[in-house]
Amino acid sequence: MDTQRWAAVDDYFTEQLVPQDEPLLAALEANKAAGLPPIDVAPNLGKLLYLLAKITGARRILEIGTLGGYSTIWLARALPEDGKVITLEYQPRHAEIASHNIRRAGLETKVTILVGAALDTLPTLAGSAPFDMIFIDADKQNNPAYLEWALTYSRSGTLIIGDNVVRSGKITDAGDTDPNLRGLREFLTRVGNDDRLEATAIQTVGAKGWDGLAIARVK
Repeated sequence: MDTQRWAAVDDYFTEQLVPQDEPLLAALEANKAAGLPPIDVAPNLGKLLYLLAKITGARRILEIGTLGGYSTIWLARALPEDGKVITLEYQPRHAEIASHNIRRAGLETKVTILVGAALDTLPTLAGSAPFDMIFIDADKQNNPAYLEWALTYSRSGTLIIGDNVVRSGKITDAGDTDPNLRGLREFLTRVGNDDRLEATAIQTVGAKGWDGLAIARVK
């Protein structure tokens, strides 16, 4: 099996189960045209985030890491009319592109983008908590700190999702001192050792290669 076959299966699933409408396709095209890193979630993962938000009945979602807003659109679409996504983005240019994509999707009233380092903006969100779902998909070296803020802003039943936890299998290589891998390993260790959480992680293969996500529920 190879990445070409994985990508073909992702394309098949997307064609069968995850129809891409104009705002979603336009967001991906806009991100590509602007030269953003090609690290948007795959369509089937976007739909998974949407379904998880629906299943949990989420009304308030926190997203750490906006990029061009593709995942933000999926999350915002899952919310009721009075729902809200607060999404945090470090790069002003990324946030500007995301804002255009979100407006094109007609979701600007449901989304607030906060620009700046997440560890600077997170302390300002106490008045918006608790969140029903929190999606962590930013710089991985700070995942342990993001987890602590996620727990601070959670309630019983909050779903916390951490993306990109496999990194082509490198997560198991204790000798690799890459800061992002070290952050992910500490993040997973903290999740597994925290009595407030019940959690698992799954590996995925597809258009984005070999990766995975961690899913935790606050007891």
